[in-house]
Amino acid sequence: MAEIVAVVSTKPHSVGGGAPIFIAENLEKLQETSFLLEKILDASAHDLKNGTIILVNHR
Repeated sequence: MAEIVAVVSTKPHSVGGGAPIFIAENLEKLQETSFLLEKILDASAHDLKNGTIILVNHR
């Protein structure tokens, strides 16, 4: 079963839900923050190609 553990986005108005949401100022910060969270949370990052990356635990 997969679980979304975090969302990182450059578009704060387009995300919501029960997972923690991190807002990035630009695409570079989006990638940086997602990479760090991927390692910290031991999760997989999935780029939705719309300025949003979700971090998913596939356990």
